[in-house]
Amino acid sequence: MASEFTDDLRLAHVLADDADSLTMERFKALDLHVMTKPDLTPVTDADQAVEDSIRRTLSRARTRDSVYGEEEGVTGSSTASRQWVVDPIDGTKNFVRGVPVWATLIALVVDEEVKVGLVSAPALNRRWWASVGDGAWSGKSLLRATRCGVSDVSRLEDASLSYSSMGGWDERDRLEDFLSLTRRCWRTRAYGDFWSYVLLAEGAVDLAAEPELQLYDMAALDVIVREAGGMFTSLDGTPGPFGGNALASNGRLHDQALAFLGSVPGRGPDRDEDATTGSVHHLDTFRRG
Repeated sequence: MASEFTDDLRLAHVLADDADSLTMERFKALDLHVMTKPDLTPVTDADQAVEDSIRRTLSRARTRDSVYGEEEGVTGSSTASRQWVVDPIDGTKNFVRGVPVWATLIALVVDEEVKVGLVSAPALNRRWWASVGDGAWSGKSLLRATRCGVSDVSRLEDASLSYSSMGGWDERDRLEDFLSLTRRCWRTRAYGDFWSYVLLAEGAVDLAAEPELQLYDMAALDVIVREAGGMFTSLDGTPGPFGGNALASNGRLHDQALAFLGSVPGRGPDRDEDATTGSVHHLDTFRRG
């Protein structure tokens, strides 16, 4: 039985097919044009071509929906209840250097909730997707897919944690908090970008966290993690991808990780020393306060 968002999910796959053709044509191209954006991050002609292609298709197929993309911002009606959120190439630095771990991220947000998410990593020959109520899936197409499910690891000492870099935590004066969490975990790896979160959805990783992200970095990942049985929140524990940072888990480990990384209301980088102690008891105490 088709769900409410089946047609939107099928459209997301069509958008991803077109994106894959464009990105694979430019991946490792000798004439790849790389520029630096004002925030000092790289952008390539492939990023721009993919976002332009997705916007053109959506302008015909979903005329009433707005679009929010990394390269061109928001277009369409500011009052639209439906918004497509696009990261044309998540992992642009990998793309530029010839590392195959990059992907196109496509999501549909309806009334402030992500309803559809798709991640397409053609250089890895992999794709992940989800829609609310229909589970999370991985495969090459809608007809060739395997259902995703998070792990059942319940102790940090048995957990695998993935992240992108130490630098972001250091810049926000949270490095010691993050390192305290890594010391408690069984294994840590910097898989980075989308890769951390789809591995979590598959049960290969148990925790993933980043101190600063944009909505287009997270929207597609949010619904995939949730439909795989996990949790996706900001570092203050607010559900969803709208808080500017992320903690994703298999659900069982979420409060334990928040005890290290959680931002308690009223306590910023200059919080008291005991605000982050690595104890669920302490975090609950601050929440109750």
